[in-house]
Amino acid sequence: MVRKGSVNHNSCKFKAENVDSERSYLNVDYCNENIKKVYHKLFDEALQRYNEKRTRADRLIADYYEKIRNSKQEKPFHELILQIGDKENMGAGSENGQLARQILDEYYHGFQKRNPNLYVFSAHIHMDEATPHLHIDFVPFTTGSKRGLDTRVSLKQALAAQGSKGGSRGDTEWSQWVQSEKGLRGRFQRKKRNFKYCRTGWRITTKEWKT
Repeated sequence: MVRKGSVNHNSCKFKAENVDSERSYLNVDYCNENIKKVYHKLFDEALQRYNEKRTRADRLIADYYEKIRNSKQEKPFHELILQIGDKENMGAGSENGQLARQILDEYYHGFQKRNPNLYVFSAHIHMDEATPHLHIDFVPFTTGSKRGLDTRVSLKQALAAQGSKGGSRGDTEWSQWVQSEKGLRGRFQRKKRNFKYCRTGWRITTKEWKT
């Protein structure tokens, strides 16, 4: 399922109708960097090197974030939503819901180490909706590129650098990576012995970007 994502919603700058404000204090805010500042941090040096090699003014890139924002090939960022179970068996106000929160917390703390080419700039656990879930917003980047900036935005190349090489049309870098992340479920369940695996399982959802 792919829908529009919102960094403002993830960081709870506004309240959706399905939010129980009495549980909002249980939410976890890990990080919430300004995405334009993240682009300066990741790409300014590469952008300078790229522009210094241009001999025509119309080939210069003034703002790399805006270039990617208007691109048809890449997105400025991607969002991952991780949820365990549903409101019937992992409700946010239940004991199982608290256990889900622990598992999501552990998942987040290992995410950046497992995925060095996915820069996490916004991450939050929501406990004030029906089911605990984790939002992770990241900028995928590759280094040593021979095309365009030597450090540039590329989901395909970022995942390939981490070992997801892709294959057929149905076996892309993204699908391989998602399956790899889903494969962590068993490890977390074994650590949480009281966790009873529910039929709806371990959901990874992606959203289209929207600042």
